[in-house]
Amino acid sequence: MTKARPPATPSDFGSYDVIIIGAGSAGCVLARRLGEDPKRRILVLEAGGSDRSWMIAMPSALSIPMNTKRFNWGMRTEPEPGLDGRVMNLPRGKGLGGSSSINGMCYVRGNPMDYELWAARGATGWGWENVLPYFQRMENVAGGGPLRGGAGPISVTRGREDNPLYQTFVEAGRAAGYAVSDNMNALQHEGLGPMEMSVGGGRRSSAARGYLRPAMARGNVRVLTGAHVDRVLFDGRRATGVAFTHRGKARVAQAGAEIVLSAGSILTPTILQRSGLGPAQLLRDHGIEVLADRTQVGENLMDHLEVYVQQACRLPVSLYSHMSMLGKARIGLEWLLTRRGLGATNHFESGGHIRSRPGLPYPDLQFHFLPLAISYDGTSMAEGHGFQVHVGPKRSKSRGWVRLRSADPNDLPRVRFNYMSHAEDWHEMRAAIRLTREIFAQAPFDPYRGAELAPGDQARSDADLDAFIKAKVESAYHPCGTCRMGADEAAVVDPGTMKMKAVEGLRIVDASVMPQATAGDLNAPTLMLAERAADLIRGRSLPAAETAPILGAADWRESQRSGVIDHDHRASREALRADLLESVGAENAPCGPSHIG
Repeated sequence: MTKARPPATPSDFGSYDVIIIGAGSAGCVLARRLGEDPKRRILVLEAGGSDRSWMIAMPSALSIPMNTKRFNWGMRTEPEPGLDGRVMNLPRGKGLGGSSSINGMCYVRGNPMDYELWAARGATGWGWENVLPYFQRMENVAGGGPLRGGAGPISVTRGREDNPLYQTFVEAGRAAGYAVSDNMNALQHEGLGPMEMSVGGGRRSSAARGYLRPAMARGNVRVLTGAHVDRVLFDGRRATGVAFTHRGKARVAQAGAEIVLSAGSILTPTILQRSGLGPAQLLRDHGIEVLADRTQVGENLMDHLEVYVQQACRLPVSLYSHMSMLGKARIGLEWLLTRRGLGATNHFESGGHIRSRPGLPYPDLQFHFLPLAISYDGTSMAEGHGFQVHVGPKRSKSRGWVRLRSADPNDLPRVRFNYMSHAEDWHEMRAAIRLTREIFAQAPFDPYRGAELAPGDQARSDADLDAFIKAKVESAYHPCGTCRMGADEAAVVDPGTMKMKAVEGLRIVDASVMPQATAGDLNAPTLMLAERAADLIRGRSLPAAETAPILGAADWRESQRSGVIDHDHRASREALRADLLESVGAENAPCGPSHIG
């Protein structure tokens, strides 16, 4: 191991065995796991500051840090052509814990078939049986059953579901013919049921709280906040250090073993491009010397889009009664004193995963149910009692990019998702709205259902829905894929080592390496990915799970919904991967027929 030495010059920040760029979800995991070797000296560079704040710790306050400059980079997209030039909000976590400190805390592993699709697309070793042990290692779930973990760093709980609308949503889904799952993170992902959240003891269970603080307590992990990384430094093609600024001064830190880039799906490719790794012409346009022409750095950008289908509620049972200043003060006071009550939940306590059409092996739509009609970031709320679902496709075929605005490290990059640029995305989004309406129309909602608030009863035709989607669709804030791992030459990262191809001494570990977005919220998969990557960096991995069931609907080719999900694909893993590539894996697959017109 490299012996740490004191800085020799004002610009020299010393030498470390490993430098981790970014103290977000993945970086926190790496700091703790790599730091388990007491001989390894680790430096973590984070541009933001401390995460110690009530607004981060309090689950129901989630919209506040999301809209606070201290905790959010404040990014915006380029005008989106598919949305008539709309500029979209793109909050990214800035500070210890990264986006795990400002997200909605929805804990969703994804469907086991997500990881079979990863493997089918060249991410060898990332199938369901490989990743399941890492989900188990990171979880702390009380009474979760044999497929869950009970002693990990991330606390996972369910809400109390005291509001009657949570269960009404699930029962309405059952009435519409969908399966019901008692835990969508355990055996059965498909269907409707209770949701879990990364909350423990009434507090947000972020990566900083679960991973980074224990790592710092050991003494061999140094975390430097306010460190804005400019670029990775190379000797030939070997990464040897990091150039950054701290408190207005230019600094350089040296890495004796390697550098791990974990700055997230937007800033990781940005740092790579400033370092001379990316599309050659883009780099030349900004006066940057090309170290390696890697055309896929910053490309393949994916996200989850969603719309809010909102309904007025005829009975005064929604959360609207608590939305006054006095009501919020009561919630806050109870939480401060007891860590309980409405302040201790993210309020997404039921949801679901369904398929938008026949011919899909596993769900491509996700529901987040909320007993209130309000925007995700809390900036707009309907007058009066209401309820809603956030719903949208999970495997959009639209792809975007992240590109330098300039070579200046103070300039945020240009980001364009190219939302709704693929025809199939429109079919799926229309289906999402119509299938939600069908669930809201079921008998269990009869006592509660008032007028439809959004899109509104007048929006029925494809053209009407398309206009609503263009005006109102929002990001779920799940960017990924900009440095995808794979076996092909164009892939940026080797899936067996997490090393960036074409250079030495540099690994990439964060959501940017995902070859495909998962069917659900992205934070749990990102933490899992970093857990496994930490082992790969150490030259080892947990044994594949002996029991790793993959359930699906037996009639998926013919039916859009099934009341029972019990077909186990374990005996036909290769056939399953072929089905996945055929039905959902092709980048330019034709639009399938919609059973709902």
